[in-house]
Amino acid sequence: MIRSAFARLFDLDSEPPEHFFTTVEIGRLQSVTHDPRRALDEQTWRDLLLETYEERLAQGSSIYGRQLLHRRLRDGLDDADCAALGERLRALADDPARLDALTTALRPLRHAGLEVAGLLFEDTLPPRPAWAYFTWVLPFLLLVSLGLLATQPLGWLATIAALAPLMALQISYHRRLEMWKNTLDSLNALLSASGKLALLGGPLLDPFVAMQRETTRLHKRLARSLLLRAIPLAEPYLNWFGAYNVGRYWKTIRSVETARGFLRTLYLEAATLEADVALARHLRERGGWCWAERGPARRLVLEEGTHPLMDKPSALSVTLDGRGAFISGQNASGKSTFLRMVGLNLVAARAFGFCYAKSARLPAVPVRASMQNEDSLLGGESLYMSELRRARELLQADVAGVCLIDEVFRGTNHLESVSAAGAVLERLSRRDLVLVSSHNLVLARILAAEFDPLRIDTGSGRPVLAPGVLRDPNGIALLATQGFGPEIEGRAAEVARWLSAHLAEQASATDA
Repeated sequence: MIRSAFARLFDLDSEPPEHFFTTVEIGRLQSVTHDPRRALDEQTWRDLLLETYEERLAQGSSIYGRQLLHRRLRDGLDDADCAALGERLRALADDPARLDALTTALRPLRHAGLEVAGLLFEDTLPPRPAWAYFTWVLPFLLLVSLGLLATQPLGWLATIAALAPLMALQISYHRRLEMWKNTLDSLNALLSASGKLALLGGPLLDPFVAMQRETTRLHKRLARSLLLRAIPLAEPYLNWFGAYNVGRYWKTIRSVETARGFLRTLYLEAATLEADVALARHLRERGGWCWAERGPARRLVLEEGTHPLMDKPSALSVTLDGRGAFISGQNASGKSTFLRMVGLNLVAARAFGFCYAKSARLPAVPVRASMQNEDSLLGGESLYMSELRRARELLQADVAGVCLIDEVFRGTNHLESVSAAGAVLERLSRRDLVLVSSHNLVLARILAAEFDPLRIDTGSGRPVLAPGVLRDPNGIALLATQGFGPEIEGRAAEVARWLSAHLAEQASATDA
């Protein structure tokens, strides 16, 4: 009997609609609860393609689970929380029947069409005005005016006078009533899922069982009455001629304000569980991952790491211990992809405790990237100014981390590019573990004291990360493959030989 009562109350069987949420809405929980010292910044988020990765993880999840996954990706987890998450994911991944049952029980969350993290953690609800306590007077006056209309010649004046404030309320409150209705729908979706989880019971669900009584009580206060749901046309009449929706608006606002602490707890429990279920499904559906050990801030070991967004990724291994890495390689050899692979695995290990590799020992520190700097016509910022701004942001960061920099300072001439890059990278490497890729191979010599030279070798048909600096660039050779013709190719090779000899003479003179 109790189970059937919950089923009726929580309306569990309807098909969840598809809702679209903006990046701002998905990031709302993180934005109101984050630690700025640990959070990934916007450029790193874009450069590492983390929005696409997040979409892959969150498939089939509601806004609640998506917001929790987003916060974990942006802020990471400390050692204790990461270890606890690992235990939960192992238990879920090893029990597919339980995983399916939880997925079904969490289904009501997907009815939420509005995010409520801002409401629960940040927003201030409006106080109830004094006149709102007397809205019951308006329909009473309308009934009296209808009596006058039937008995007095000028009774219609009284009816108009009684209808005017009712109409004015509906017009002035229309927008906020619609927004609040969507908010209540999202809160009721949360309460519905929590009630279903309490009925399911078992591992991980004790908090929902403990909150079951309060969940039911609050749901009854926030949900529309069964009578009005049974008679759909009754509610519009009650709204227009009885101000029912205005009275319910202020009543439910007070209920939410009173229960805000409880709703926060319920929100975090449900969002955490849904995020865990999404991650467990992800791990069951794909291979090529491992549990990542946590290591010192300047030590990085990644064995056969891959990028989870690539259909057929090439596995690369890298080990760094205190020193940065200068990455060289021919055009289209995969330097940028390698940096993104390392960055995404660092982020995943810090956020979830696993990464996409055969084995890994990674630092749980903030990751900062500089890979897609561009000139901005609207912003009035050239490419080089954009690169300088980003370099300054990296240098001014509060805590040590891992920096991933692709083609540093390509927006100015070769000489000044190398000079500026050398100075910035030397300074940055004093605090951070830095991985930088560049076609300016002379940088490897300048940075030899702080950076290990590594090259991506594709000679065997698949990329391999090997020690040393690229010896045979292919920029000029690619002219022939792209149809530029022998005249341009020959002239380019001639200029390249002259420049190489000229720079070598300058280097000899400087050494002397």
